Amino acid sequence: MNEGSARSSPRAREPTADGTNPPETPIAAPEVVLRSLAEAVGVEVVGAEATVRLLYTALISGGHVLLEGAPGVAKTLLVRRFAGCLALGFKRVQFTPDMLPSDIIGSVALNPMDRVFEYRPGPIFTNIVLADEINRAPPKVQSALLESMQENQVTLDGVAHPLPRPFMVIATQNPIEHEGTYRLPEAELDRLLFRILIDYPTEVDEQSILRRHLSAEEPAPIEPVADVRTLDDHRSRLEGVFVAEDVLGYVARLVRGTREDPRILIGASPRAGVQLARAARAEAMLSGRSYVLPDDVKRVAFWVLNHRVALQPEVLTEGFAAGQGEERILFDVIAGLLERIPAPR
Repeated sequence: MNEGSARSSPRAREPTADGTNPPETPIAAPEVVLRSLAEAVGVEVVGAEATVRLLYTALISGGHVLLEGAPGVAKTLLVRRFAGCLALGFKRVQFTPDMLPSDIIGSVALNPMDRVFEYRPGPIFTNIVLADEINRAPPKVQSALLESMQENQVTLDGVAHPLPRPFMVIATQNPIEHEGTYRLPEAELDRLLFRILIDYPTEVDEQSILRRHLSAEEPAPIEPVADVRTLDDHRSRLEGVFVAEDVLGYVARLVRGTREDPRILIGASPRAGVQLARAARAEAMLSGRSYVLPDDVKRVAFWVLNHRVALQPEVLTEGFAAGQGEERILFDVIAGLLERIPAPR
């Protein structure tokens, strides 16, 4: 039994007086679970509703996420709270320059009792993995995640070891610190469904953070709001969300538009189109619909595309000269793409 299934239900069903099991509790609709999840995370993390929505979108879509933001904006706390509100296995791995791939995927070792080599799984064998400060590890270590993120398995000495389901990697990185860090490989970035940019809180949110930290009150214990059964149900519902041909054509035009835009040096891959369609499906379902609208595509497009395109150097130079950061320049370019390419009616 894997760690995820061992914790598959937040409330075990007690047998009735006659020894039979009571009927299972009905599974809540995706939008209801998302609302409960956002409220539960918000008990400890202020202003995280939009990020929680994207994280849950990625989880039910089978995708992985990169959280990028300055130190101290509660990236790690957010992921801990998000995972704690789900009855799933969770492990945090702190990436460092001296790490080895075996520190993540495990290794084969000799059992001294029976003198047989056996596989000892690494921390990646869980449902949600927090890869903290992923860019501090060398490329060899980062590449150890590639197979697991794409195939949901780890291969060592020619033997494939399946990972628990659901499986999700949430990586964090600090974009403003470059000493002792390594750029994420393009192949790894392309396997991430979203790159979520965590900004500083608003003034109102920052006051709320200060108030909470100065309070002597302890945060309320975490009560899971969803389990493996709930997630399996939501993922099966996702397959039934209808995507019309004109919406698929719109997704294809957007992805192809990144390769034809003169401001973009390297456009998005075909995998980006698949990921965009999948994320739009989840966005529609979390909005309580069984069909995808072009607006669903627009709402997730920036988060799917912003780490998959590279801008022309002169576009960056002009933006920097105007006082814009790279994220703002990217946002404007992708927003311009969404305005220029007509959506189906």
